[in-house]
Amino acid sequence: MNTYVVLKHLHVACVALSAAGFVLRAYWMLSGSALLRSRAARVLPHLVDSALLASAIALAVLMRQYPFEAPWVSAKVAGLLLYIALGAQALRGHTLRRRLAALAAALFTYAWIVSVALSKNPAGFLSMNG
Repeated sequence: MNTYVVLKHLHVACVALSAAGFVLRAYWMLSGSALLRSRAARVLPHLVDSALLASAIALAVLMRQYPFEAPWVSAKVAGLLLYIALGAQALRGHTLRRRLAALAAALFTYAWIVSVALSKNPAGFLSMNG
């Protein structure tokens, strides 16, 4: 198996694990579970997200598609920054209403980032071209 295929599979696996971990932590937050404060819940997301970022950088270098040169990559980076901010607000916001709004917005942003990656279109599913 070549390097690109291995990196892409690692990246996609990390994308799925990162989202699943976020949804699980959001569930624990909403249910008031002590599991949210566990060592694994505090450490594993950073490990998964570090592998996700490293694989993304490696893929961009390998494919020579860098932010500010490839518009769809720039869109994913911008979306990722928004997703991180919304995710932090969803898990640590001051009010339940604010947390729920941020959770919904973070999940929408995540889905949009995936659509950008799949379509290689900076607008993703927001594109008027369907």
